Order: sequence, then structure tokens, then C-alpha cells
Amino acid sequence: MRIDDIPFGLTDWTTVAPTEHPGETGVARWRTRQFGPLRVRMVEYSPGYRADHWCSKGHILLCVEGELHTELADGRTFVLTPGVSYQVADGAEPHLSSTTHGARLFIVD
Repeated sequence: MRIDDIPFGLTDWTTVAPTEHPGETGVARWRTRQFGPLRVRMVEYSPGYRADHWCSKGHILLCVEGELHTELADGRTFVLTPGVSYQVADGAEPHLSSTTHGARLFIVD
């Protein structure tokens, strides 16, 4: 991956307005910045959140706070805690996220 035409800059995520995305249960609040083709997000999942779809988008995801459960379509499951990340390519392995107590994530896709 090449990152082109993005000047140095800071993002104060507390000033980026959140958008709400309901899950099957709970809600995800996204604070999103777009840098050319790169979408960068700080995402907060409410306690009890479960995604309403299998995602096939590629991401690099870092758990900043809380605990995230990620299930792959092939049945494997993973638990992310603060400081743990995952990476997956577009179309590689459909994944579904959930959390019991809530989670905050930093995501680049």
C-alpha cells in the first residue's frame, strides 16, 4: 500500500462528530476521517453490540479499550483486548464483531 497526497496533520477524535450504526443488537458509533481512498475511524461499540452483517471489507483494526469478539465465517473465533490488532484483506475472510461489555477500536480501511 502507498499513501500519497496526505499532508501531515493531527486528528482530535473528540471533535469528530459520531454517526450511529445500529447492529443486530446495540449500536456502533463511528468517528470517521477520509484521506483519499483511506477511511480511518475511531469506533465505539455499546455493551451488547452484535453486528447485523458479515463483513468482507479489509481492515487493520486495533482494540483500544474493552473486549471485541470476532467470528470468522469458517467458525474460528478471536478475542481482542487493548493493544491487540487484526488485519484482513478485502474479500478474504468474512467476519462478524460483537462485544459483551463494549469496545473502542481504531480502524483503517
